[in-house]
Amino acid sequence: MTHGMRSDTQTPYLDGGGRDWRDTATRYALLPLRVFLGVTFIYAGLDKLTNSAFLSDSGSGSIGELMRNVHDSAAIPALVDLALKSPVGFGYAIAFGELAVGIGTLIGLLARLAALGGALISFSLWMTVSWASDPYYYGNDLAYLMAWLPLVLAGASYFSVDAALRARRGQRSGNLRY
Repeated sequence: MTHGMRSDTQTPYLDGGGRDWRDTATRYALLPLRVFLGVTFIYAGLDKLTNSAFLSDSGSGSIGELMRNVHDSAAIPALVDLALKSPVGFGYAIAFGELAVGIGTLIGLLARLAALGGALISFSLWMTVSWASDPYYYGNDLAYLMAWLPLVLAGASYFSVDAALRARRGQRSGNLRY
């Protein structure tokens, strides 16, 4: 069996035609989501890193104050307790995590891993900060969690470092895959 070369002559399209705009749209369907999540998480990380009030143990707008305020309403108060052991360290971890997730997602480097990181950040924020939102759909962290899942499953197939590396490996091995 030869790999990398199609031997069938039938078109995969039901109408017998070639690719049209719908096929192109399907191929690139996750790209707007990837750009939105990447830019949003980069912005969120930079916003936290440049906000001295946020990166404080206490005070208005601080991560410490936020964690103390959501402790009793969190679905998993143990996560809040963990953050309260070192609020500033936790704030930096979230900020740098969002930055890494955003950059990885935007450029498509280790895209599935970056999306998993984004999903985990969104999940932890949903279980703590936005858990008490009533009705539940007022909290945005659940929506972000759901938005990350397609990227966890599909990765970044187009316009990504991952795709370029995959193509380069395919050229070296002689097994061209598109």
